[in-house]
Amino acid sequence: MKQTLQLKTSQHLALTPQLQQSIRLLQLSTLELHQEIEQVLSDNPLLERLDDPLDRSVRLLADGAINHNAATPGEAPAPGQTANGEEGNGSGSGSGSEGDAPEGGAEDGGGGDGDGGDWGEPGRGSGGDDEDGRPQLEASPVTLREHLMEQVRMTCSAARDCALVELVVDALDDNGYLEEALDDIYARLPEELEIEFDELRTALAMVQSMDPPGVGARSAAECLALQIRRMPGVPLVTRRMALTIVEKYLTWFAQREFNKLKKALDCDDEDLREAQAVIRQCNPHPGAAFASDVSDYVVPDVIVRRAKDGWSVQLNPEVMPRLRVNTLYAQALKQGKSETQLGAQLQEAKWLIKNMRQRFDTILRVAQAIVDRQRNFFSHGAVAMRPLVLREIADTLGLHESTISRVTTQKYMLTPHGMFELKYFFGSHVATEAGGEASSTAIRALIVQLTGAEDPKNPLSDSKIAEMLGEQGMVIARRTVAKYREALKIPPVSLRKSL
Repeated sequence: MKQTLQLKTSQHLALTPQLQQSIRLLQLSTLELHQEIEQVLSDNPLLERLDDPLDRSVRLLADGAINHNAATPGEAPAPGQTANGEEGNGSGSGSGSEGDAPEGGAEDGGGGDGDGGDWGEPGRGSGGDDEDGRPQLEASPVTLREHLMEQVRMTCSAARDCALVELVVDALDDNGYLEEALDDIYARLPEELEIEFDELRTALAMVQSMDPPGVGARSAAECLALQIRRMPGVPLVTRRMALTIVEKYLTWFAQREFNKLKKALDCDDEDLREAQAVIRQCNPHPGAAFASDVSDYVVPDVIVRRAKDGWSVQLNPEVMPRLRVNTLYAQALKQGKSETQLGAQLQEAKWLIKNMRQRFDTILRVAQAIVDRQRNFFSHGAVAMRPLVLREIADTLGLHESTISRVTTQKYMLTPHGMFELKYFFGSHVATEAGGEASSTAIRALIVQLTGAEDPKNPLSDSKIAEMLGEQGMVIARRTVAKYREALKIPPVSLRKSL
């Protein structure tokens, strides 16, 4: 077979760098978006940000002088206005996303008039407290070890005793439990120290007498028993019964085997109820209060408010970065005094500003379409949620289903009923006896309502819940109720039963 060279013309779809950037920005969360912007700002000198969170803080210059970057009252625009003095939209329309776009000549390379500024705040930068514009530093939290060692320094006088107590403290986990057995700790000690096992046991007893109550326990039963013994104002009979339960019958107590407990303890419902109240006051994880885990706070991308003609959606200005082209570099490019590299960076800056505007415009359109179809949810709550799929929103807006998936991932909406991810409003359907459809989200909300209003002494089983939902016209199997209940982290009927 002879080999030949041939020219062939064909058409194929290619993703330009601008389109790739637009897709990437669309799927980023708010936190990832700001990280992406900070990286671009450090790489591209032609791009600058008008809403720098540290633009009013006190900074130290290279020569050691203090630079106060607080703007004068005349420089900051009024609330609801952009840097060029134009009135902000904020009405929930597509133009509301232009807050992240350049003002005036940013699109044509002019970069605006250079006045800049950001969202003004009344009274900021003009008199008042000297610390108004300065970032506050948060004190480092006290760890469990630091809290215990402070008590050791106040109670122990001998260096040998303090060292043994510190050895036990170092063996505690984050919950305050002693995971390693005393025998193993004792085996690791050098023989030349001539430490007796009783000394190590005494050190553990000293740790268990410290605050918080229950620290140094080797099991959940011992942790609860330590707290019950130190609990003030408990009658002697109730204290003894509570100690007996946690030390001998903790498994029965956790499984709500109240009949077995009453028979073993030879008591009635009232005595067992009092002992149960004492045990519930205990903390099974005494060291968790000193954990250094920081709570993650979600900032909404869109906000839903009631309007005269229904529900309206508007973008959250707090998550919309305001970018523009640097005026100095843009003027240099117009005068032809710059290198070719700056021209490419100018084009990249324009692309980013345009794609940012398109990102927020798409989020706003999708959020408004969701609100239009879930009006009953905003008026009556989760029980009124209707079935919704991504394709329905995609067909309405003329977008691809994958685009809707990117928009609704890690984007959050603030509603009168709380904060929800946009994906929360999409759910499968369950058939009804009338031939209609009910949303799985609404069924979950009904399960929460039914279990919340049940009799604690006679809780509802999964079969009973399915039967009650069937009376409301929703055809649902018992195993489906069990699946939804487990997803809602609702315990089974045996663990919901109380005296």
